[in-house]
Amino acid sequence: MKNWIVALSLVSFFHSSFACTAVNIKATDGTVIAGRTMEWAFDMKWTINSIPQGTRLKVGAPDALKLPPIQFITKYAVLGVSPAIIPGNPALLEGQNSAGLGMSGNFLPGFTEYQTVTAKDLDYVSILDFGALALGMFANIAELKKELPRYKVWYDASLPSGPTPPWLHFVFTDRTGASIIVEFVKGQMRIHDNVANVLTNSPTYDWHITNARNYLSLSNFAPSSVTVNGQNVTEIGQGGGLVGLPADYTPPSRFIRAAYLRQLSTPANNRTEGVQLVGHILNNVDIPIGVAANKDGAKVVSDYTQWVVIKDLNNQQWHVSNYMNRTNYVTIDLKKIFDGGKPGSWLIDQLPYQTIDITNKLVN
Repeated sequence: MKNWIVALSLVSFFHSSFACTAVNIKATDGTVIAGRTMEWAFDMKWTINSIPQGTRLKVGAPDALKLPPIQFITKYAVLGVSPAIIPGNPALLEGQNSAGLGMSGNFLPGFTEYQTVTAKDLDYVSILDFGALALGMFANIAELKKELPRYKVWYDASLPSGPTPPWLHFVFTDRTGASIIVEFVKGQMRIHDNVANVLTNSPTYDWHITNARNYLSLSNFAPSSVTVNGQNVTEIGQGGGLVGLPADYTPPSRFIRAAYLRQLSTPANNRTEGVQLVGHILNNVDIPIGVAANKDGAKVVSDYTQWVVIKDLNNQQWHVSNYMNRTNYVTIDLKKIFDGGKPGSWLIDQLPYQTIDITNKLVN
């Protein structure tokens, strides 16, 4: 009976989950591009936040412990995305700092169990402040591996979190291409090397890597013909080596789809090709409204791709689109924002997306 209860609780988690996908590539010229989609069913007022270098931030422990808040001054400027419906410090689920460290936070329901802070702990941070701390204070993967384990990362019901508790895991990537996954499982912080350079959602990262062994026959090449009972049978079209590539929107299927497309694609030569390659891969996990739906009572709700960010970690540039402008990215020069040294916030849905009509140039 207990196993059935656990199974049913996991089903309820999955029915109210982000369906995010993150992917990293490194071009042959060394440029590292990290992109991600954000899927969700509700309006979170997604906002881009500028946090200048030298910003003073305050993080704390659970109120019941009566521990003093920790104040830190950011070593690096940060541009990040947070849900504005959550008050307080920006709860960053996406970001990049002035050292070229990138981060994406994806939902991990059913498996996340945060750490327990005790009265003896000196370093602690809530999961809502974790992204700002990591990007504000650390420059690369080597620093994260060394410094993150000393923090206790916690969550309790006293924290505002919107319609769903923030069960999260994170992918961090630096400008060398080094990348890690940070998860919180059974009350412990787990750090995995991001060997697939892909992250989706539940289950945990190690499970996804094991699951990839079920798809070793996938290939970008297929037999051009086979002989069956003396009859030569030719392939019906290109792409037959990928028969069996899962096409649904579950996290395991999106992980396999993104990982194999990344692995089999022709490597990008430079930043321009890298941005395009990551965009093409993410197009394969884009979710239109209505196709990943469930019922909340009598109401039908659907996850959909609310926004996409593609980050150039070496050249400090973002490309951003939202659902209504999915194929029309705007570009943000992070260096200019960081050099300006000013805080700011901009709703993703109100960025100045434009569609260029070239008809007059064609007919004149």
